[in-house]
Amino acid sequence: MTLPDTPLSPAGTDRTFQVDLRGLVDLLSHHLYSSPRVYLRELLQNAVDALTARHALEPAAPAGAFGIRLYADGSVVRVEDDGVGLTEADVHTFLATIGRSSKRAVEDPPDEPVRGWGGIAEQRGDFIGQFGIGLLSCFLVADEIHVLSRSAGTPDAPAVEWRGRGDGSYTVRTLPASARSRPGTTVTLTPRADAGEWTRPAQVHALARHFGSLLRHPVTFDDGTGGPGASVNPEPAPWARTHPTPGARSRALAAYGAEVFGFTPLDTIELDLPAVGLKGIACVLPEAVPAGRRHGHRVHVKGMLLSEQAEEILPEWAFFVRCIVDAESLRPTASRESLYEDHTLAAVRDALAERLRAWIARAAASDPDLLARFLQAHHLAVKSLAVHDDEILRMLLPWLPFETTDGHCTLDEFARTHRTVLVTSSVEEFRQVAAIASAAGLGVVNGGYTYDRELVHRLPEIRPAVSVADLDPATLTAHLDPVDRETELAAAAYLALARDALAVFDCDVALRTFHPASAPALLVDSREARHERTRSQLAREQEGGLWGDILGALRQEAPRAQLILNQLNPLVRTAVAIDEPELARTSAEALYGQAALLSRRPLRPAESSLINRSFLDLLAHALRKDS
Repeated sequence: MTLPDTPLSPAGTDRTFQVDLRGLVDLLSHHLYSSPRVYLRELLQNAVDALTARHALEPAAPAGAFGIRLYADGSVVRVEDDGVGLTEADVHTFLATIGRSSKRAVEDPPDEPVRGWGGIAEQRGDFIGQFGIGLLSCFLVADEIHVLSRSAGTPDAPAVEWRGRGDGSYTVRTLPASARSRPGTTVTLTPRADAGEWTRPAQVHALARHFGSLLRHPVTFDDGTGGPGASVNPEPAPWARTHPTPGARSRALAAYGAEVFGFTPLDTIELDLPAVGLKGIACVLPEAVPAGRRHGHRVHVKGMLLSEQAEEILPEWAFFVRCIVDAESLRPTASRESLYEDHTLAAVRDALAERLRAWIARAAASDPDLLARFLQAHHLAVKSLAVHDDEILRMLLPWLPFETTDGHCTLDEFARTHRTVLVTSSVEEFRQVAAIASAAGLGVVNGGYTYDRELVHRLPEIRPAVSVADLDPATLTAHLDPVDRETELAAAAYLALARDALAVFDCDVALRTFHPASAPALLVDSREARHERTRSQLAREQEGGLWGDILGALRQEAPRAQLILNQLNPLVRTAVAIDEPELARTSAEALYGQAALLSRRPLRPAESSLINRSFLDLLAHALRKDS
């Protein structure tokens, strides 16, 4: 394929990208911002940054001297600030260049001050906005943005008006000083008809409260009805207020957490990291949550709400709290709806995790009632922490609840009566042996739940006088009493028939005495043994092939299950005396099926079939006998 000759540009000629503003706005609305409602947040952020620059320019100005005023009457939305304002040069530089941030310190010459809305500030970290595209979010709800501004940094500069349109065009003109009597900026939007959901007066007020309730500058709202403007942020953050007593402070923080999250916290943990300017609270959930479920946290940056779903602020194990924090030094992403993962965020996450550990330590040392309520609801979260945290392990392992043969109790309580603690590897094994082990005086802990087996094995680190071992079938059967020789000889024929009937399940049969006497049989088996038998069976079926050679090399003597009949049980004593071979086989199958059901493990299809068949055979035998 031959390409036609085309004229070439001179080598090294620079070109400028052409930006389709409508396409860019569509990109923002569908891929960067979660909702058009962010337009108000972006306007508030620009206004706050302008006020920050104004205070840097006039550091002697009293707190509250400069503020933000919102207006919405259904036909326009207006945001006015007393910030540093813009000159005509600033407007051309910052408002008319897509992606150019007026606060991008890294690109400013060292001797040139950093600007916000065109004004002056000492350092880039004082600002909320970072990416220079916030004003474009207004095109999500309006086709035209009108900006009227007057510079505080250049007092003799005229007021300047900028009109930007969604088609990418804009106009700039200077106005007499009377057009705006004092420094600052006013942004006015005329909403599109399809944007009424986000620009109605009540909605604008709600959005302002949502995003700006913790802003440090006064913000008021006017709905155009002639009444006094409503304060958007009438009080400082609750952790920034003074309280008469520590108890009053604690109650106030809990009330704020309940207002934000909709639940009454079990307790509140005050968070304070001066190095990054972070303050806030962690609210302990009053009820358990599913393992691994992570709640979103409410994160403000310099008072402006960044996200209500910031999972990354805490480690994964801390799913028993929800946080509200306000930070100075955390970096938002481009959408300003989540946090940028960097070294600062990692350090904050570690520091907050340490605060949660310290709270648990205080509760363990000084408030046993609170600790008990906390562990009752969140023992799984604490177990996940104790696995990796030696301090929490030493502090709380004795108090954590476990399922044992003595019921649900703490390891401390359990270790008082059992110097040797046995632990199963699965819930299934525990259920098989719990009743028999309890009657035999064995102390067994269910290690089948998440973290439990690993934690029980670490108990000797806390209680050196206690030993811990895994429970295996040999350990259990060693604690069952053998029958006398005469009884075993009398039952030999029955046991042989039973072994033959259950050979298909790789199950041996033995006769012992154990309590409770109401239990006719115990099926001792394990998941690992069943897996090994399945593998051996597969190897036998594949004899002669390459797969058979591979499995044959791995083959070992497959461990067998064991059905242990209880000589103390009247039904078993009757069964071993049966002299009809078929009835003896059927009774052995029925005892196996009943023991398998009591083990609560999943039944194989062959076992389900055996249970049904043995039941019907015994029923038929009973009916024939009665007739």
